Amino acid sequence: GLAWSPPRAARAGAAVRGAGLAPAHAVPGPAAAPRWDPQPLAYQELQSERTEVPASRLLEETALARPGSEDSAGCGELVWVGEPVVFGRADSIAGKYGVWMKDPEPVPPFTRETTWRVDTVGTEVRQLFQYEAAEQLARGYPAKVHILPRPLESTGAVIYRGGLFFQPRRSRAVARYDLRGEAVTAEKEIPGAGYHGQYPYSWGGYTDIDLAVDETGLWVIYSTEKARGAIVLSKLDPETLEIQRTWETNIRKRGVANSFVICGTLYTVSSYSAPNATINFAYDTATSTSRALSIPFENRFRYLSMVDYNPTERQLFAWDSFNMVTYPVRLSRA
Repeated sequence: GLAWSPPRAARAGAAVRGAGLAPAHAVPGPAAAPRWDPQPLAYQELQSERTEVPASRLLEETALARPGSEDSAGCGELVWVGEPVVFGRADSIAGKYGVWMKDPEPVPPFTRETTWRVDTVGTEVRQLFQYEAAEQLARGYPAKVHILPRPLESTGAVIYRGGLFFQPRRSRAVARYDLRGEAVTAEKEIPGAGYHGQYPYSWGGYTDIDLAVDETGLWVIYSTEKARGAIVLSKLDPETLEIQRTWETNIRKRGVANSFVICGTLYTVSSYSAPNATINFAYDTATSTSRALSIPFENRFRYLSMVDYNPTERQLFAWDSFNMVTYPVRLSRA
């Protein structure tokens, strides 16, 4: 596996990051680094702190500047996760954990910039906040508040193709709420799925049923009695919520803190509270096999309650103890 330890120069660069100008030799330019080496990002962070360009714009420009590079084109295996970038912070206890996201394949009038958020602490969670862009999260005021017809359970929801896909409270079902029509358009039970605390992730929080989106479509991550608590992964039809295909993994759901899907591979996070956690397992649906990994993953605020991949942004979106953050990722060429 690619367990990666930064060269001394990068660590030196990180140490002087707060001190203004780093010595030019501390971090080599992007051209010098092999493709899984995070030094170019450390270098970009130095640049952004120096010139106060928002990190999001910087990452976007970098991706646009190299459209043919491995980083921004095609599928591959996850090889690196960068440091978290904070976009907003919840200001009440309702936001200790939650879910936030953008639609990777939006439907008008919504765009790729439209940002969605649910603060999920409480028993009657029905408010879905809509923002014009992620930058609005920090300013606090949503453009609109949707009141869901049913309360949702926990932090498993995703936004995809103009719908909010969520688990209605105290059910083993998944529902689609249409963002434009403001109504539930589909609902289906996930046969045998544990719910309301039967097979949560390690932090609890009724995280039994977790939805995910990747380059290939919509997924649901759960477990069943038959699977004895191991993660079960099903591909869903986004219109009808019919299960198209199911994989039973050998990864215990309660043993991991969270998971997400990239390019048809499920990845799990080792801990929700350890500052130096790892991406510790991968399950590839193409081969139906799992393997152990050790990709560093930082829980900066020590309470990770949600992590989801956005295939259009090529970033992980996460909620870490009141904080809405993103992580840049790098994939190897398949």
